[in-house]
Amino acid sequence: MPNLILLHGALGHSDIFKPYLNVLSSYFTVHTPLFSGHGDLKLPEGGLNIKKYVGELSEYCKVNHLTDVSIFGHSMGGYVALCYAMENPENVNSVITLGTKFDWTEEQALKESKMLNPDVILEKIPQYAQLLESQHGTKWKQLLPGIADLMIDLGKNPPLENNFATITTPVQIMVGDKDNMVTLEESSRVYRSLPNAKLAVLPDTKHPIDKVRPDLLLNLIKDFWNLS
Repeated sequence: MPNLILLHGALGHSDIFKPYLNVLSSYFTVHTPLFSGHGDLKLPEGGLNIKKYVGELSEYCKVNHLTDVSIFGHSMGGYVALCYAMENPENVNSVITLGTKFDWTEEQALKESKMLNPDVILEKIPQYAQLLESQHGTKWKQLLPGIADLMIDLGKNPPLENNFATITTPVQIMVGDKDNMVTLEESSRVYRSLPNAKLAVLPDTKHPIDKVRPDLLLNLIKDFWNLS
């Protein structure tokens, strides 16, 4: 069976894909790797950045002898998927991104990163703090500033910016119409910049993948990959 890699977002976990595994595994051999610092994986000593995560995906494909893969990436996972496709076009059959932010500037990154303060989250959104601890253990408090640094690095040097036209892999850009992190405009701009792309807007859909209706997402996935 062809290989499908599912990539979680920043502060996410591969567990988020559980509602989809049953259906997808009848068409693909499904892989759900974790990015370092997430789940039970240690935070790397050199800090976090997109380049590191692209390297981790590359290593995962090498170790598991994966070529001609299809990739679905949520949020940051979609950004990593497109970077990997840009660098390894011969290895990637196609990519779907959902809720991936493309408009990264230093100002934007600083604004987003300020929200990643563990003390503020504990005080203002305790249920989110509980979720982070259940997914990543006690190191979630160190993971937050690590992801903040990743965002700031992305704002200073967004690797995809000005390079979309070089990605010839078939891509479907997907965004929820109620996503408060990613705009329809940036998604549409990237869709137009990619030479071989489709755009799908999910109605009444917010950013977190656990807020996405599985049947809606699966229908769009099946349509793009021609799965009956």
